[in-house]
Amino acid sequence: MTALTLSTSSAATVRADALVVGVAKGAKGVVVAPGAEAVDKAFGGKLAGVLETLGASGAEGEVTKLPAADGLKAPVVLAVGLGDAPAKDEAYDNEALRRAAGSAARALTGSKKAGFALPVEDAEAAAAVSEGALLGAYTFTAYRSNGNGQNAKSGKKNDAKSAPLAEVALLGTKPRDKEFKAAAERAQALAAEINRARDLINMPSNDLDPKSFAAEAQAAAKEFGLKVEVLDEKALKKGGYGGLLGVGQGSEAPPRLVRIAYTHPKAEKTLALVGKGITYDSGGISLKPAGHNETMKCDMSGAAAVFAAVVAAARLGLAVNVTGWLALAENMPSGSATRPGDVLTMYSGKTVEVLNTDAEGRLVLADALTRASEESPDAIVDVATLTGAMVLALGHRHFGIMANDDAFRTAIHEIAEEVGEQSWPMPMPEHLRKGMDSPVADIANMGERMGGGLVAGLFLKEFVGEGITWAHLDIAGPAFHEGAPWGYTPKGGTGSAVRTLVRLAERTAAGDLG
Repeated sequence: MTALTLSTSSAATVRADALVVGVAKGAKGVVVAPGAEAVDKAFGGKLAGVLETLGASGAEGEVTKLPAADGLKAPVVLAVGLGDAPAKDEAYDNEALRRAAGSAARALTGSKKAGFALPVEDAEAAAAVSEGALLGAYTFTAYRSNGNGQNAKSGKKNDAKSAPLAEVALLGTKPRDKEFKAAAERAQALAAEINRARDLINMPSNDLDPKSFAAEAQAAAKEFGLKVEVLDEKALKKGGYGGLLGVGQGSEAPPRLVRIAYTHPKAEKTLALVGKGITYDSGGISLKPAGHNETMKCDMSGAAAVFAAVVAAARLGLAVNVTGWLALAENMPSGSATRPGDVLTMYSGKTVEVLNTDAEGRLVLADALTRASEESPDAIVDVATLTGAMVLALGHRHFGIMANDDAFRTAIHEIAEEVGEQSWPMPMPEHLRKGMDSPVADIANMGERMGGGLVAGLFLKEFVGEGITWAHLDIAGPAFHEGAPWGYTPKGGTGSAVRTLVRLAERTAAGDLG
């Protein structure tokens, strides 16, 4: 992973492959952001004019490279757009800094070291730039012979030009200041775990199935001192986990339920996180149409986010207990697969008529939610790439939030916005519950087509223990990015919801959520 250092050096004296400076859109043209004073001075105070001549406007994410002026130790200056300049005496938005740092780091792929001279007037701004740079530098090259390191399949050496930026030096900071140091350490731990989630999401399904995913959790548990329990297909059958077994029975790769737990001796609260982990989703007998299967390795993004958040809580030493439940299965069509019309008996004892085998995520989550409820946590949050309906409602950059408690839903929405994850609170209309009435079972796994994302949330609510505060994050939109990279968001797995879950754990540890 890209290294991060705090440096008191000025942009004029640091030795690096490139200097990163911020520029913004001012009322009269491009303005140079704080942190770049030394670079502007080297250009005779005309850096903004030079950049405008090259076509720069200061727009968010815009990257302009130019040769460094005399007096600078680095050979290249990279100017990255921050968007609209803030009003006088106001600071740059942290998310703008995060995205700009990500764009700059990605543009410097193949470089050994870059000095980031962006506005870092306080520890929060330093954290944003650190996170953005470390996340923007991410590349997934495990299956490429011209990527970073050595290809796992071919054994060929990889081309260093495709390697991520090796080191980020955050200039103008205070390495000995407790707040700055803590911000940098948190950014490194958080980025490492988001990138862990991204790696898992990007891994092809022929290498990541429920068993191998469980093995990843066991390895991390050993490394970070976590408790882990893996229920295999025999244990699932003995325990009556009909949802997990029903979804996984069509595959040669049997399902797993993984419990991975971090505990702190001073913790007063416990969070349970539940993640949908469909390592490949063909739709089962209700087979997905052509054009909808190619990215379905990402259907375990919720489980990846939960896994990463638990490890991050451990790395940060948060004074809260965090238990992750990874509901892992592969949804495949075969002679043994669950059929539309079959009835499953869930772990809770409720029966579910399966009207559509492609509505499988709610089935595995239902078992995990019931099991998590047995431990009476203070709150449960599930995370899932659950419905295409949520993508239709909110697009590809926002995830939906539903909850059985309005205050908790609002808190999670505020937390997500605070850390830079776009989200939106969604309702849970009770009238939609009737559409899931079944003539043969307690409930059907499908209801009204319109409002399908809300219907899925109402289904999950049925399996949450009485009196337990619960929220559901449908990350179907932002979990996997198929377009061109932007900001710190790469093509492929994004690690959506990890930052929200970690901040939720931090706020819970601090007693800010009651």
